[in-house]
Amino acid sequence: MFDSTSTAAAVTSTTESAPEPFRVELAPELVLPSQFQSGVRNDSSICPEKRLMLAVLEEAVGDYQRYLVAPGNEARRLFRDAEEWFASEDTAWPYSFANICAALGFEVTWVRAGLVRWRDAQRARASRGESVTRIQLRRVAGIRSKATGRAPIGRARSRW
Repeated sequence: MFDSTSTAAAVTSTTESAPEPFRVELAPELVLPSQFQSGVRNDSSICPEKRLMLAVLEEAVGDYQRYLVAPGNEARRLFRDAEEWFASEDTAWPYSFANICAALGFEVTWVRAGLVRWRDAQRARASRGESVTRIQLRRVAGIRSKATGRAPIGRARSRW
């Protein structure tokens, strides 16, 4: 293959004869594997811990959406538990909301704001007698989740 010293010498010899404004000095750059892979984001499909964190987050969002307007004390308690988990600033526990968002690359305040907007909109819909809708997360090949749109609660095909 190419020898880096002979390549550098060839580039230097050809650029020495070029006029001053067009003279460019090129030198081979060394790229370490850690530098090359620094731009690659670890996908949750690679790391089992991140897949578990994603599953915990999915379950919490599912509970939050499922029990928003569900009747009964148990449903209200489960919704309140999910709401408190989302609002918590605790970082001592590895599976706290803030730590999961940090590990998965989500902005904590953005996710919280989206959940609050969804909650307020759905409560308004429920007060008008309309059905509550939610974002369904669908597993793709068993390793990733994909937002597929909103479907009304109570549909026969709803997984929740």
